[in-house]
Amino acid sequence: MENEKRYESYVLIHNIAKRHNVGTLARSCTAFGVSELILVGRRDFNAFGSHGSTSHVNFRHFHSLSLAKSFLKERDCDICGVEITDDAVAVNQHPFKRSTAFLLGNEGTGLSAKECEICDFFVYIPQYGCGTASLNVTVAASIVLHHFGVWAGFSERTREGNKFVVAERPTKQERKNYCAETTESIVEERRLKRENTSNGFFDESVKDDSSSNLLDGLFDS
Repeated sequence: MENEKRYESYVLIHNIAKRHNVGTLARSCTAFGVSELILVGRRDFNAFGSHGSTSHVNFRHFHSLSLAKSFLKERDCDICGVEITDDAVAVNQHPFKRSTAFLLGNEGTGLSAKECEICDFFVYIPQYGCGTASLNVTVAASIVLHHFGVWAGFSERTREGNKFVVAERPTKQERKNYCAETTESIVEERRLKRENTSNGFFDESVKDDSSSNLLDGLFDS
């Protein structure tokens, strides 16, 4: 049996341009023990490249970055931006202190100023060759999540032959390729929204609905 994890990792997805990257991100999340994959904005996603991994990932949805941040802070979780900034630390130095959510930037433009504002610190992935300026977002996520798992002491999954043992497929989500909102998640988001409003943090321009207009901020074509 796997040892109980002292620390948890999360992946926070906002404004990723290519829809199919969510599927490959889900595959990396299952491989490296991510607790939840958090979607901000749009709830639908493309499971291409997941190889069935989306059935083994816990998804959560928030309408805004501020609500996602509140949720993570209640769990004593740092938010780490994966970006080359002036104060970014090389990920192989393992600058982690507690459970961490990793926020990855848009493939073309990286993290926006608004996204950087919610980050507690930044890491970057050192490169040793001269042929590319950056890595694909899913490759970067895999490297960072692996380093966190090593630091956190996650137990290695059991191997059988030349593969790792895959768990029995759990109950599927209500709708394929869609992060459905449960009653619990709706109550949780409304509570966070009330608290943020009372503290002056909530962006009133974000409506509390599920219309397509609200979801246009993610996966630009």
